[in-house]
Amino acid sequence: MQAAGGNGDAAEAAGAARAGFFCRLFDARGNAQAISQCSLAACQPARDTLAWVDLCDPSDEQVDAVWAAWKLPQAARPFLDGGSVPEVGQNEAFFWVRAVVAGGGDNKDRVNGVVLVCVAGADRVVTFRREPVAFLEEMRTQQPGRVGVLGAESFVATVLDRLLGSYFKAIDEHELAIERLEVSILGKGACDALKELQRLRRWASRLRRMLAPHRVVFGAMSRPDFRPDEGREADRHFNALNMRFERALDMVENARDQVLGSFELFSNQTALRTNQAMRVLTFVTVVTGLMATIVGALGMNFGAGLFDSGDAGFYAALAGLVAMGLGAFVLGRRQHWF
Repeated sequence: MQAAGGNGDAAEAAGAARAGFFCRLFDARGNAQAISQCSLAACQPARDTLAWVDLCDPSDEQVDAVWAAWKLPQAARPFLDGGSVPEVGQNEAFFWVRAVVAGGGDNKDRVNGVVLVCVAGADRVVTFRREPVAFLEEMRTQQPGRVGVLGAESFVATVLDRLLGSYFKAIDEHELAIERLEVSILGKGACDALKELQRLRRWASRLRRMLAPHRVVFGAMSRPDFRPDEGREADRHFNALNMRFERALDMVENARDQVLGSFELFSNQTALRTNQAMRVLTFVTVVTGLMATIVGALGMNFGAGLFDSGDAGFYAALAGLVAMGLGAFVLGRRQHWF
């Protein structure tokens, strides 16, 4: 195994990282060594070492240099810019995976999807993306631990597990938005909830459309005939990864059901408010109808002594109507009619 040495290589590696190239060589003791792009061909990982190249929006020349230095399969090249549909492929020495990371963004009903391609084999892994991915940036800077003892398959399983973590994070944000909406529905903001429900529904549907196609990838990787020469450890990691994918998919489906539950809550609250308004209107109609009946009776053309009372009789009748209205209001409140 050969690696870059000296301050010149370190500076060159740092400059390449800023340009989209990042490479580290990990050993079993927890050490990580920066590898420059020019020294990549000389970097041949041995036992208990692992080399990782991360390409973030690289140039075609950089991709060609990495492929030539490590003699990566040409069959994996179309995966780099060949669309966003999750796929997996392999030959005897290498395998490659294309998946989609759930990104962030302020417009949550338009969740960003970042295509991530992993090419791995022979104790070396290449990750490729056109946009920044948060967990890969963290992996670049965090303490490596004993990454060198991992095989290429186990390292890719780690990367894909973090990819699924991006969906769990998005689901947590969606559930938090659902909780805030339901509190608003139970308060005074029910009338403004319909647009938010539409937004959350689009958000959940977008997450499912991004995650569900990965069933082909994780299902294929968990089969016994995928990388059979790498031992049971790789199989165990891929099976665990497939189970985690199924849990993520179940949570996305549950997120859609939560939106439906919130809509039912919104419908019930709207019905309660409508019922409340109808009860008030019914009560007011009854009271005013009774008043109209009394006023109509007072307007009948009979020579009763009551109609000879002048202004005093008029104001007495008016006061009686007001008193009756107030009494009806107090009675209705005590009986919880409105």
